[in-house]
Amino acid sequence: MEGAAIHIDFTVGDTFQTTSTPKEDTSLYSLSPKQAEFFKAQTGINDDEDLKKHILEVQAKAYKVAPYPCIRAFFFLGLCLSELSVYEQILELGRQRPDAVLLDIGCCLGIDARKAAADGFPAKNIIASDVLNEFLQLSHELFKTTPASYPGCLLPGDVFDPEFLAIAAPSYEVSPAPAIALSSLKSLNPLHGRISAINAIAFFHLFNEEKQLHIARALAGLLSAQPGSIICGQQVGAIEKGMVNTSAAGPNRWMFAHSPQSWSSLWDGIVFEKGSVKVEAELVEVAIRGIMIKWSVVRL
Repeated sequence: MEGAAIHIDFTVGDTFQTTSTPKEDTSLYSLSPKQAEFFKAQTGINDDEDLKKHILEVQAKAYKVAPYPCIRAFFFLGLCLSELSVYEQILELGRQRPDAVLLDIGCCLGIDARKAAADGFPAKNIIASDVLNEFLQLSHELFKTTPASYPGCLLPGDVFDPEFLAIAAPSYEVSPAPAIALSSLKSLNPLHGRISAINAIAFFHLFNEEKQLHIARALAGLLSAQPGSIICGQQVGAIEKGMVNTSAAGPNRWMFAHSPQSWSSLWDGIVFEKGSVKVEAELVEVAIRGIMIKWSVVRL
């Protein structure tokens, strides 16, 4: 089909099919004062128009790699992790826990990982992972860094590939283990039971119910058994779980969404042993995106 591109069809979760792709719309570009301050500090570009030009150039390249709605609408620039209630707890883990590791899964260009590093979580202990390595390379372009200048780990991989992330039962005992040089990682499997905090913002809703459970189990196997270890995120939500038509994915797009009750029950009793974690989940109305569920799972 002339003028068409490969595009995620959210009506069937993670299935790809050929559909027409909306053109880029630079009028959608907008930064909040906090975003502007962050990107100016990180890029060294202080002029608003120069910063906009730089971001638009990177955004255009990212949209050619994968024409996701979040790229087109500039949602990928959000400082979403820092807006969650558990963010300060995550930063505290980085300060207080030796060799604490933060994983930003499905990170796109890794904005949340960079923000956490800027706020004090040791960059050498942060992993930003996405299935598209091109996004990880564009992260360097966006932030004007190189692998030599930025010590964080940018790790491409598919969460459904057991060679990259095999499902392992959650650990319920804290056992000492030698530190792993994250720069040497080829997969997440060496980190089973060793990650202190996992950010999964805008990730789960890309998949159907069965695959959301698969991802939850895979991430649970990575989480440290130490009390206070955290998995958190934000995604499309619903009052009652099921398929929802949401503007977050573009016009007339359907996604499977959990309710706060079904999401809490999934983590506390299905993924983890009942009573071994504290789950908080609430629905919030987010401008343009619609109803989202903000959540955290903390080991007790």
